[in-house]
Amino acid sequence: MNNNESPLKRYAGNPVLQASDVPYHATLVYNAGVCKYNGKYVMVFRNDAYAKNELDYLTAMNLGVAYSDDGINWKVESAPVLDEKFFNDPEFLRVYDPRLTVIDGRCLMCFAIDTRHGLRGGIAETTDFHNWTIHSMTVPDNRNMVLFPEKINGHYVRLERPFPIYSRNATHRFDMWMSDSPDLKYWGNSQLVMAVEHFPFANDKIGPGAPPVKTDKGWLTVMHTVDKDITRGKNGWEEKWQKRYCAAIALLDLKDPSKVVGYSKLPLLEPEAEYEISGGIRNNVIFPGGMILEKSGEVKIYYGAADTVECLATAHVDDLIKLCTEKVVWSDAPGLCKSRFMTAS
Repeated sequence: MNNNESPLKRYAGNPVLQASDVPYHATLVYNAGVCKYNGKYVMVFRNDAYAKNELDYLTAMNLGVAYSDDGINWKVESAPVLDEKFFNDPEFLRVYDPRLTVIDGRCLMCFAIDTRHGLRGGIAETTDFHNWTIHSMTVPDNRNMVLFPEKINGHYVRLERPFPIYSRNATHRFDMWMSDSPDLKYWGNSQLVMAVEHFPFANDKIGPGAPPVKTDKGWLTVMHTVDKDITRGKNGWEEKWQKRYCAAIALLDLKDPSKVVGYSKLPLLEPEAEYEISGGIRNNVIFPGGMILEKSGEVKIYYGAADTVECLATAHVDDLIKLCTEKVVWSDAPGLCKSRFMTAS
């Protein structure tokens, strides 16, 4: 592997989950959370269901669950497991983008929810993926929250991406922050972890992707990065889609995850495959949401592609750590010159 080659390899059978695999009305199946729980792989996925699959209008947005014995072949349950009706409150409109973390044998899910007064992030707990206990919800606007899989210094810790529109020059500059909690309910001690300007291939926003996994070198953390180019035209079902989402990789300190041990200056995975760059609702999108470290050292990373299907890529943990700790010469990277990105507006 040279400096320009990512060790992350796409699964040849991608996508691993799509609308045709779902036994109820589904149009876009993506941005899933994945974990190992009670001896099985579990995936909770986002389903955006549109009328007649033509984007006439959104008829439903819900979370579905699927199970697997190998992390590759999935069987979806017969009905969604969570939607806005669960909250029994007209304030809540749509729930989506689940992220799963197992802590001390408990399965916790971070999620985003649109409300009539802003986008909020929530944390729920389940033992069967049908019954849920809500521990906390943020004020608007916050999302992309992920929990570390164990307490650190006696506290639960989460990464998150708030929306500071006015304080970042009135433009999109969304960064990755960290907060902690003694009980999953009350959160504070918030700190900036990494910012857009850390990444040469981002000019719009960065944020958490999948919950981190623990290694002896630090917390391996996969992220999403966004660059915006106003010369991009129609790249999906919308009139204009000017953004590109990539996956990035970082290593955070085991005792203090607000400290960055190292990170790759090149994308871990950028949109290249056919199912990532064409045929989707928003092309040129890779959004990681699940990461599993196997005993063999293999790392499975699950990601939404083109906001339409769910995919899988794998690498060895040592190679991912190496990406975060070795120096990479940016000018050696083909086709990714930072200067080609026009200023986000």
